[in-house]
Amino acid sequence: MPKMRAVQVASKSGPFEMVERDLPQPGPGHVRIMVQACGVCHSDSIAKDGLFPSVAYPIIPGHEIAGVIDAVGSGVVGWTAGTRVGVGWFGGHCGRCEPCRRGDLVDCRNLRIPGITYDGGYAEAMVAPADALALIPDDLSAEQAAPLLCAGVTTFHALRESGARPGDLVAILGVGGLGHLGVQFAARMGFRTVAIARGGDKEALAKQLGAHVYLDSRTQDVAAELTKLGGARTILATVTSGKAMSAVIPGLAVRGRLVVVGVGMDPIEVSALDLIGGSRAIVGHASGTSIDSQDTLAFSALTGVRPRIETLPLERAAEAYDRMMRNEARFRMVLTTGR
Repeated sequence: MPKMRAVQVASKSGPFEMVERDLPQPGPGHVRIMVQACGVCHSDSIAKDGLFPSVAYPIIPGHEIAGVIDAVGSGVVGWTAGTRVGVGWFGGHCGRCEPCRRGDLVDCRNLRIPGITYDGGYAEAMVAPADALALIPDDLSAEQAAPLLCAGVTTFHALRESGARPGDLVAILGVGGLGHLGVQFAARMGFRTVAIARGGDKEALAKQLGAHVYLDSRTQDVAAELTKLGGARTILATVTSGKAMSAVIPGLAVRGRLVVVGVGMDPIEVSALDLIGGSRAIVGHASGTSIDSQDTLAFSALTGVRPRIETLPLERAAEAYDRMMRNEARFRMVLTTGR
């Protein structure tokens, strides 16, 4: 049986281990992908620390996977060996639950997630359902594509579904792993883009990424400044701080929306008057399906949106994960397999 290298977590909160495994074989409706790159995401902590009850050990983490199909299972239509593909957080849906039957596939009650509900991309190969695949354009390298399959689709799809139109004021709260992509997408979608972060050290970068205005939440009243600009049609909250999100809500325009994609544990607090007085809304947004990922990749290739990445080889997965968790990476860590 052919072998592959993989990085696994053998038990809850256990260390990353480089192991040799049998090369997985694709069953009906599945393909095997030779992994070229896999992004390292904060959500990989779900596998590392067993934060979902669905995690079964040992598990190979990783849900920002870019590579090439090299084997196709029976019943797969439209995908062939040699095709460049990616797999993100959306790793397949059941098709039976009520959200699926209503077309809300990313909200599937039995959502499959690579690296969490089945083995992911910290490996030289992985198997995924065909409905999880997204085409990678030739203009994107595997290393560039990988983070776009999670951080990218999350921000891109949230913005295009936000209701904002070209020319509207759109603010990106946070200029980190998610936010630095959100700023690029917002600017290239034709929004008057405001970047918001703590301190002035990210102002030059935010402007370079396409922001028209930079607001320092440490020294400025961000809500008041947004109001002076006419109010934000959309604020995309990529930070994990509920307090930071709460502070910007009064800066929304009439019928403006705070779209939450950053996952934090502290609550978002809002005055009923701030909501009712301007018919404002706070909504959560969950990533996107495989076709949303494909749209993200195509838009990025077309407009020049690129993640800022640092790469490390697969065998240094533990180091990449630690740097990401300590927020030392600028802005996404990507593992490479040499394939």
